[in-house]
Amino acid sequence: MCDLSTAAVLELLYWRDVRSSGLLFGCSLFLLLSLLTCSIISVLSYSALALLSVTVSFRIYRGVLQAVQKSDEGHPFKQYLEKDVALSKDVVQRHSDAVLSRIDGVLKELRRLFLVEDLIDSLKFAVFLWVLMYVGAWFNGLTLLILGKAIELVSLYTVLSCFLQSLLSWVHLLCCRSDWSFQRPSSL
Repeated sequence: MCDLSTAAVLELLYWRDVRSSGLLFGCSLFLLLSLLTCSIISVLSYSALALLSVTVSFRIYRGVLQAVQKSDEGHPFKQYLEKDVALSKDVVQRHSDAVLSRIDGVLKELRRLFLVEDLIDSLKFAVFLWVLMYVGAWFNGLTLLILGKAIELVSLYTVLSCFLQSLLSWVHLLCCRSDWSFQRPSSL
């Protein structure tokens, strides 16, 4: 089972493993750009259809390969079909308790703000909602998520800045060599 601990999430966000972070960043950016142009139902159905096409193609390929080589390797996804994907009651209970406690906290805070338990906090919340109204008029939610992805690119630049700076200085050195002359070709 996949364990998404805080350390694993930080590894992805700080681009310590460039391959997995790049794959996650690219897929999520593609998903967000798809959601800008298509409805969520269309994006989900196209994604599921693409995944099904890949798995069916791979299954047929492996079946033909086994028939040609006369081998008996079995189903190519057998190891995944044998894994237990059922959720245990204690896992569901633990996560539902955590979600329920967060929802309870949010509801209590909203009740406190909307019923003006503290006037200053309620006025701050009103200003926040007013600013949020203008932000919502300027951007939709997906645009804000894409801007968040752009911030991830900035963090990628900070990780790779030394490499990029040395690459740029190397390119500058190559372009500024005095023995190279870039001449415009004569007219034909």
